[in-house]
Order: sequence, then C-alpha cells, then structure tokens
Amino acid sequence: MKTNLMTCAVLGAIFGAGAAMAEPYVDYTPHKGVWHVTTVKVEPAHIDDYVTGLKRTWVTAEEIAKKHGIIDSYQIMIKLNASDGQGNVLLIEHYPSIAALDPDQARDQAIERENYAAVPKTEGEAAVAGYGKYRVFVGDDYWTDIGFGK
Repeated sequence: MKTNLMTCAVLGAIFGAGAAMAEPYVDYTPHKGVWHVTTVKVEPAHIDDYVTGLKRTWVTAEEIAKKHGIIDSYQIMIKLNASDGQGNVLLIEHYPSIAALDPDQARDQAIERENYAAVPKTEGEAAVAGYGKYRVFVGDDYWTDIGFGK
C-alpha cells in the first residue's frame, strides 16, 4: 500500500510540475478580445420559434452593436442532441477588446435609442415574455482564446 501511495505521489509531482511550467507568451499566446457566451436551454419543440424571434430582436441589437464597434462578430449555435437536458442554444458575441465593456454614457444611450427605433420597447418586452415560457438561461460566460504559434 505504501509503495502504491509513493508511486502516485511521485507521478503526481512529475506531471504536476510539467503543467506548472507552461508560460504565457512562450508556450501559448492569449489573444486580444473576449468571447461572451450565453447558454440557453430551450424546449426542443420551441427552438425554431426561439431562433426566429431572436432574428428580430437579438440579431437586430447585435448589428447595432457591431456598427458601433462594440462587437466585431456574433453567432447563434444550436446543439444537435438537444434532448440531453443541458443548454441547447448558444448566443455568442466577440468583443475586440474587453475595454468595449466599459460604460460610455453617450454611446450606450445612442445604441439604446437605435435599438428602440429598430424594435420598439413594447415589442421587445412582448418577445421576451414569450421566450420566458420555453427557455431558461443556464450559463453566462466570458472566454478568451489562445494560440500556440509555430
């Protein structure tokens, strides 16, 4: 028993030391920007309804944010095995810099006015109320990607 424990401890130290030796900008390079990933669980029978509604509401707002340079890309992904009980729709935005998340009153209020001009507040609220009948947010995460160079 002591031999097995000692072997596990030695192997853990060897493999743990290898993981601890990785160095940013040497072994990998963090990329600029941040990915905002919202995970949503939608009843499988309502996925089409949800993404159709998002086209009118969420995509419209994303285009306005893109026009203002807040984000540089966005996408919606749908999980093919949607009945596994976890989130099955991803709403993904890429901010070119995390500084884009800083508040800017003039910019933010201008964007809000454009959003309400494109999708009136009452229409947006009605859409969200409808979504609430068949969707639940299960994740709201910020990710950064890395590169390995050559």
